[in-house]
Amino acid sequence: MEDFLRQLPKLAKDKNNENKKFFDKLKKKTPKNLDYVMQELHDREFKKDYCLDCANCCKTTGPLFTLADIERIAKHLRQKPQQFIDKYLRIDEDNDYVLQSVPCTFLDSENYCLIYDVRPKACREFPHTDRKKFQQIANLTMKNVAICPAAYNIVEEMKKKIVV
Repeated sequence: MEDFLRQLPKLAKDKNNENKKFFDKLKKKTPKNLDYVMQELHDREFKKDYCLDCANCCKTTGPLFTLADIERIAKHLRQKPQQFIDKYLRIDEDNDYVLQSVPCTFLDSENYCLIYDVRPKACREFPHTDRKKFQQIANLTMKNVAICPAAYNIVEEMKKKIVV
């Protein structure tokens, strides 16, 4: 896994033009069964369940925190929302709440999330490969293949399975 994670950014960069062309075609001519196929690919890839071996998303990127996320996590930590914001978050250039730093403060040494049951929506949905109308998030997916081995594998399988 470590070797693959080290190679992943380069692999994603090497596939970038190919993936961009594929996603551009996908947007123009979306197969009727795309969501079904993506759900199947997503489920198959995540049955391997190696997120705990990897946690690259938690180590290299931070999620956006919605106000609902902040309230839920603060309550879980027995803090006021403003205390949680002051301690863990900052406002980024897009005016969104994000972590002050990465790796994620809530990731322990064994890649477990200390707030898993109340984690942000962005974390629950990452890498978004089972999202409905998948073709609409091509740019996000292209970023995620450089971060998440599962997203990379899903996109590679998708290109074999879906003819556009």
